[in-house]
Amino acid sequence: MAKYKVEITGVNTSSLKVLSNEEQMMYFKKMREGDAKAKEILIEGNLKLVLSVLKSFRNFKGNMDDLFQVGVVGLIKAIDNFDASLNLKLSTYAIPLILGEVKKFLRSNQSSVRVSRGMKDFAYQILNYKEQYFQKYGVEPSSAELVKHFKTTEYMIGNALDSLKEPVSIFEPIYNDGGEPIYLADQLAAKKENNEKRDDLLLLKKALTKLKEREKKILLERYIVGKTQMEIAEKLHISQAQVSRIEKNAVNHMRKLMK
Repeated sequence: MAKYKVEITGVNTSSLKVLSNEEQMMYFKKMREGDAKAKEILIEGNLKLVLSVLKSFRNFKGNMDDLFQVGVVGLIKAIDNFDASLNLKLSTYAIPLILGEVKKFLRSNQSSVRVSRGMKDFAYQILNYKEQYFQKYGVEPSSAELVKHFKTTEYMIGNALDSLKEPVSIFEPIYNDGGEPIYLADQLAAKKENNEKRDDLLLLKKALTKLKEREKKILLERYIVGKTQMEIAEKLHISQAQVSRIEKNAVNHMRKLMK
């Protein structure tokens, strides 16, 4: 196991404290009340989340300290935006954001990678067609409809749409409007190492399949892509209050299904 240890300059990773769920909820309450020290404790008490993500990048040829710093940025964003009232674990919300920041950093430093103009033009054609289709039928075109209309493959449709996306999440290349959604459980399964957590993930995946499509979409947008309720509301053409209600109902529904 020692060969998988992430070495960070100036950080004794083996002695980092890990907060219990009860401690985290206590400090979140204090942070919401304006206690700046509580936020620092939450950050320090979850640095091992960043380290666990960096294990996936142990073959990175650059400075691992840089990846650690951008991973901490993702952790801070997660702590700032985490809604403790939903009774979800911080790790569930934070890991995708940490991964997103690391992936964004890696992409911004890969200057040799360029998206062709033709690919972007194709993406704009897809978006234009989707808008026209929605105005005519009131729903977005399915993946099959896009493939049929443009006489191409689902992969090319997804690849084109991804070329326009801001690289904020490691899940972007496989989650897009024209393809099958990737469930949270599928992405977190590789992170779990014991049978108890694996059972929880199986329950989570099963619960997700029983949600309504809109509930599922909102949870994926919120906790995988990292969008705000307002951004989702604008995309779905509904109010922010409706998004909040649907999100809370979906979480409550999943909690009951997982008991």
